[in-house]
Amino acid sequence: MNTGSSVTSRRAAIQSIQRELTAFSRRARGRAAELYPLLSLVSASILDLVIERDGCLSVDIAEHFALDKSTVSRQVAALEKLGYLVREVDPANRRNYTLRATPAGRQAAKEAEQARLTAFTDHLHRWDDADIATFAAYLMRFNAS
Repeated sequence: MNTGSSVTSRRAAIQSIQRELTAFSRRARGRAAELYPLLSLVSASILDLVIERDGCLSVDIAEHFALDKSTVSRQVAALEKLGYLVREVDPANRRNYTLRATPAGRQAAKEAEQARLTAFTDHLHRWDDADIATFAAYLMRFNAS
């Protein structure tokens, strides 16, 4: 049975989580531009997803990231202009295009990932391995829910 204080502390904890994740996402957007200026955080995320899935449709990207189709369209166009993505006609439905990463796109994603990994490693250098593992598990649990 919940007491009034446990409800209050739960609410306060949830508010803290919301504030901290908001601050994190704002810093991540700004930091992403520093780490890899050719790719916005959204573009890098889209490119990563296309590589992870070895190709996907724009609608799948919009659904995965809860983005408006027009946002995805603009980001995909920018990635195509950079030579990082190409469209292939979907043989099952010729009106659809499967997006695929080019070799240049794969290299750009690899460089961006390495820059992010270095930044996170530097940021977490004072954390012990157990805390990092716990944090990773909690983030995976949070994102899966």
